[in-house]
Amino acid sequence: MKRILGKLYVQVLIAVVLGAIVGVLFPETGTALKPIGDGFIKLIKMLLAPVIFLTVVSGIARMENMKELGRVGVRALLYFEVVSTLALAIGLIVVDVFKPGAGMNIDPKALDTSSIATYTTQAPHNSFMDFILSIIPDTIVDAFAKGNVLQILLFSILLGVALANAGPRARIFIDVIDSLMRGMFNIVNMVMRLAPLGAFGAIAFTIGKYGFGSMFSLGKLMACVYLTCVVFVIFVLGPICRYSGFSLWKFLRYIKEELFTVLGTSSSESVLPQMITKMEQAGCSKPVAGMMIPAGLSFNPDGQAIYYTIAAIFIAQATNTPLTLTDQLIVLAVLMFTSKGSAGVSGSGFIILAATLASLGNIPVSGMVLLLGVDRFMSEARAITNTIGNGVGCLAIAKWVGALDTARLKRVLDGEEQVVEEVAAAKAPSFTLQPENAHPLGGVKTASHI
Repeated sequence: MKRILGKLYVQVLIAVVLGAIVGVLFPETGTALKPIGDGFIKLIKMLLAPVIFLTVVSGIARMENMKELGRVGVRALLYFEVVSTLALAIGLIVVDVFKPGAGMNIDPKALDTSSIATYTTQAPHNSFMDFILSIIPDTIVDAFAKGNVLQILLFSILLGVALANAGPRARIFIDVIDSLMRGMFNIVNMVMRLAPLGAFGAIAFTIGKYGFGSMFSLGKLMACVYLTCVVFVIFVLGPICRYSGFSLWKFLRYIKEELFTVLGTSSSESVLPQMITKMEQAGCSKPVAGMMIPAGLSFNPDGQAIYYTIAAIFIAQATNTPLTLTDQLIVLAVLMFTSKGSAGVSGSGFIILAATLASLGNIPVSGMVLLLGVDRFMSEARAITNTIGNGVGCLAIAKWVGALDTARLKRVLDGEEQVVEEVAAAKAPSFTLQPENAHPLGGVKTASHI
């Protein structure tokens, strides 16, 4: 029993249950516990910028063939766009079939929009070119100060390529980066010990503030979101897993600790360092894992994509806003772009949705008031789907470019090879390898540890 209770995911699960009980029995107390959950998320966000920077720079700096970096990037963008578009399309089909907003007959002019003013004022009204330009930071310091994932990723890739081209002269600096990365993962380990406390505070606040009553009142909408997430994971990610040579169920079992942490915190960012390490331990090369997991936060938000389409069409149905098939396809096309750049922090989806509705013009933004009471209850589904999709995408892309040790992956998922549970214990392997198929980023034959 002591061994079971010592596992992080068990502690998080217990904390989630206790948080729900406190929220139901003592709603005022539960609402007051919000700072606990927020504090944990802030600690994670504090570490994101340096973890992404150090991991990506270290991985790319040790690559021997820079041409492979571009090849990996192009294939990753293609994969991310196809899969996230499938998520949008499935969400559109489900909401059209079940029509969760039909019959509500809400007058959008009668809605009190003061409660969503914060989100609508934050919503960017950007064109596609504005989005592209926003990836380039005004200054390097500004990117790190704001914690902009895409900007940090861009600078990290450029610095990694520069160090790789510098040759032996950059070796000392790369070793320093590796040492800093190990220290940062040690801090991540310390912070993750607080995950049960963060999950307890977050769930207690959500249940205490909104209650189960608000959840049941819009249960059909929530059911559509959860159903679509399940369908997407099984019928889209499942075949991708099979094609890539591993079992979806075994993969889910492998990342169960991360999934329970995401369940409690409603944030896929809360497990980003652990996911990078888990992918490396499963046989994914360090450069690919270091790039794909952070990039997937913004470019592969499968759960967010599902939520966007269902929420947008739900508001149209609830407010009796007529939408033709062409209108719905336009919604999907706009979301293909606006869904990119939405990181994994709880609440970001609400801001992106406001921006999307504002840019469309025909669906009333005021209808977002209808989502306030249940948005937090749906954020868990979004975050968990994002995390699963990100991990599957990382391994699938690694397999596609020949950077996955499939034999090791099978041993790890089958439980035949012991993986290091502590993030801090994961060393940074130098991938100057002889791959299975003679590919410069290919499967691992040998790997020296720094």
